[in-house]
Amino acid sequence: MSDMTVTEARARLADVVDAARVAHEPVFLTRRGRRVAAVIDADDLDRLIEAAEDLADIEAARAARVEMVESGEGPIPWEQVKADLGLA
Repeated sequence: MSDMTVTEARARLADVVDAARVAHEPVFLTRRGRRVAAVIDADDLDRLIEAAEDLADIEAARAARVEMVESGEGPIPWEQVKADLGLA
């Protein structure tokens, strides 16, 4: 049940939700033969969002390291950061 039309999904909504929840596989909804949406288990979606956020954080850290190297500046020592913020 990986692909079905929106019309069919509307008629069988409970089955679609159960299939996505139990099988942990998305059910793709189609319109005119093209995928337009997907129904997935809520816990699976939470894990996907968390993984995407982690990946974005990793990419931002990589970009920051590249920027430091390209600018010729090194990391700021923690003691200096605390002093600059008035925490030391």
